[in-house]
Amino acid sequence: MGATDGEAAFEAFVAARSGDLLRTAVLLTRDRGHAEDLLQTALVKAYRRWGRIDGDPYPYVRRILVTSAASWRRLRTTQEIVSLPAWDPATPDGTADVDERERMAEALATLPPRMRAVLVLRYTEDLSEAATAELLGCSVHTVRSQTVRGLARLRTVLGATLPPAPPRTQPPTVLVSYPPHHTGEEC
Repeated sequence: MGATDGEAAFEAFVAARSGDLLRTAVLLTRDRGHAEDLLQTALVKAYRRWGRIDGDPYPYVRRILVTSAASWRRLRTTQEIVSLPAWDPATPDGTADVDERERMAEALATLPPRMRAVLVLRYTEDLSEAATAELLGCSVHTVRSQTVRGLARLRTVLGATLPPAPPRTQPPTVLVSYPPHHTGEEC
């Protein structure tokens, strides 16, 4: 693969998959600006090794993204910028959908980073327990326990933020008229 072929393949990959990677980055960092920086960092790292990536590059770049998010506190030494296509959602979001996503993102932000990463990889990226364990460098048992604990915490947090239920009212009294009881005698 020539240099221009590799660059064209990389540009096509960025155009096709950066939206998916950005969604994952936003869920991991809880901040759109940090997520964009994280995605750029991951894409720069992937670009440097682009010619050596075999098969589908998405799992490789996603792994870079997740591991970079895990060590986000370290200072970045590069200021390279990868040009991303403009992010423009295909369809407008309804207000209720946006509110629900925001509520879920806030609930995810209450979880520890490792637990959040497990839930994002399992349910947003739709990875199996084994694939999540491999990506995070832990056991399948750890992924299972983090999933169970994370979902329990989310249920607690989301249950506490549910809008109050409307007050229950007594059902209206319904008067029913029955025909008079017959004793068997005809009138």
